[in-house]
Amino acid sequence: MVHLQKNGFKVEKKNIRSRELINVKLKNNVPEKLRSCHTALVQGYVIEGHVPADLIHRLLMEKPQVTGLAVPGMPIGSPGMEVPNMKPQAYDVLTFDKQGQLKVFASH
Repeated sequence: MVHLQKNGFKVEKKNIRSRELINVKLKNNVPEKLRSCHTALVQGYVIEGHVPADLIHRLLMEKPQVTGLAVPGMPIGSPGMEVPNMKPQAYDVLTFDKQGQLKVFASH
């Protein structure tokens, strides 16, 4: 959340129970293999996991016909997962659609 706020996003935090969070993910067509600890709804898109803010801005500018962006898991070095003295892991930021199709949006 801090990463998003520092990059110009107004964030409204909601702590909900695990079952409710699963329902949010189901309602918003987040494929099971992409599900992570955080889900955000931004201007009609779903953001799942530790997605860098610059890529959310890019998504909002380009407006592709996708449901959202996701970073599966919690890769070291992704926003909020920085670990001092540890080399960041390479990871992909994926788009997904309602049919569950995935494409690489960007690689880090």
